[in-house]
Amino acid sequence: MESSRSRSVFVDIGLRELNGFRVRKRPFFPDSELTCREFTGVSVEHDGIRTPPLAVSFCKTSRNSQLFAVSDEDGHVSMFNSSKKFASSATHQENTEKARFRDWIAHYNAVFDISWIKGDSCLLTASGDQTIKVWDVEENKCTGVLIGHTGTVKSMCPHPTNSDLLVSGSRDGCFALWDLRCRSSSYKEEHCINSTDMVKGAHLSPLSKRIRRRKAASSSITSVLYLKDEITIATAGAPDSALKFWDTRKLKVPFAQASPQSDPTHTKEKGLHGIVSLSQGSSGTLLTASCKDNRIYLYNTLQLDKGPVQYFSGCRIDSFFVRTMISPDGEYVLSGSSDGNAYIWQVNKPHVDPTLLKGHDFEVTAVDWSPSEIGKVATASDDFTVRLWNIENNRCSNANSTASAPRVKRRVTALSNSEAKEILEMNREAESPQKHSLLSSSSDDNQSMPIIGTPESKKKKTSSSSSLSSLSSSSEEDTICERTPETTFNSPSSVLNPPSSVKRRTIRDYFLVTP
Repeated sequence: MESSRSRSVFVDIGLRELNGFRVRKRPFFPDSELTCREFTGVSVEHDGIRTPPLAVSFCKTSRNSQLFAVSDEDGHVSMFNSSKKFASSATHQENTEKARFRDWIAHYNAVFDISWIKGDSCLLTASGDQTIKVWDVEENKCTGVLIGHTGTVKSMCPHPTNSDLLVSGSRDGCFALWDLRCRSSSYKEEHCINSTDMVKGAHLSPLSKRIRRRKAASSSITSVLYLKDEITIATAGAPDSALKFWDTRKLKVPFAQASPQSDPTHTKEKGLHGIVSLSQGSSGTLLTASCKDNRIYLYNTLQLDKGPVQYFSGCRIDSFFVRTMISPDGEYVLSGSSDGNAYIWQVNKPHVDPTLLKGHDFEVTAVDWSPSEIGKVATASDDFTVRLWNIENNRCSNANSTASAPRVKRRVTALSNSEAKEILEMNREAESPQKHSLLSSSSDDNQSMPIIGTPESKKKKTSSSSSLSSLSSSSEEDTICERTPETTFNSPSSVLNPPSSVKRRTIRDYFLVTP
């Protein structure tokens, strides 16, 4: 009875080797929805008077990652520390008193954009007074005033590697290049700096030639970017949905243009939608353009002739104050919305419903990702608040379970039926020493699978295998088996890879059990 039982077991194993058997698949954890949690919020107010924020920006260095600046419609710039411990029952006004550590009047007009430079020691402010100011944050004083625009400065972007260079775009229809090292004159103890170059009429409406008195919106530049290649500048305007790319070495005409429409120059005026804001990924390859048609278009700067590669929809963009930002890792797109929510899309899944950040009462305008603290997001709204969020993906909670999945998958990888049959037939044939050495060398070349286990487990397996082999084979056979490549297969994975040794001709011999 015992022998028949043992034979039936090995017959089953042999059938599995030749015919294959179904292995349970490892669990698959799909991309789950993002978990968004608001952990604090501050009120934008001065002397008890609340004002809507227009721009928010986290510090760029890791040592100051907990700090962020906010500019508002009254010309103030406030700095907050998000690492403070906030009570869950505290009001926004109480959080402001606790977190705000600096506040000053930067302009006597609205501040539409802010940007950190020089290792967070300086802050740039673009204002409706047609100037850009450079602020020494540590000494809290203005070190330079950039003059030359004749309209509200809506957007600016510093050079990716040289903080002394920047580009700005204005409602006057011009974008200008600046070098902070150039000092032109002094006025009221402030160093005035003129632009090094300026392009006028960069985005003109197709009907501008017919209209003598153009409105500011007909030629306004809404957003500018200094791309990561350190040479190219991208501009967008209110008149149309065209993106224009300029070479800083030759600024007469743009060298490339992209638009959601196939031919924006021949599209009817009523079909054109202005672009509100631009943002670029950390690599500079991906670029987003939020448009007044309630879509956010994603472009590949290396394939501009193909137009947008995809778009994101779901939010409402009713004004030119709603902004969009790509996450530092380039996997998500964050955008404000006129419906009072903020939206997050996955870049590789544009048609999946976005994740909503609910909490604001009015239009969400400025947004920003923390470049150092993963998942920290700031949103500014016309409800006079700036709120901070923690964004988490549920996949992180399954990291421990999925980390071992590839290892388990390697353990159960089996040879195909034809390969298993060939190996079994080769084992049954008589082999010469020369043929045996060639087979051993070929099997050594195919040993790409790592051996999983601690040195202690290897020692135990080696000692147990040697003790079993002493019961069924002679010492000479043991010596031959130790020299074969199969002695390195000390894991259960070798059950699915029958050994090519002369002495181990069947699976029964592998287990070293006599029937």
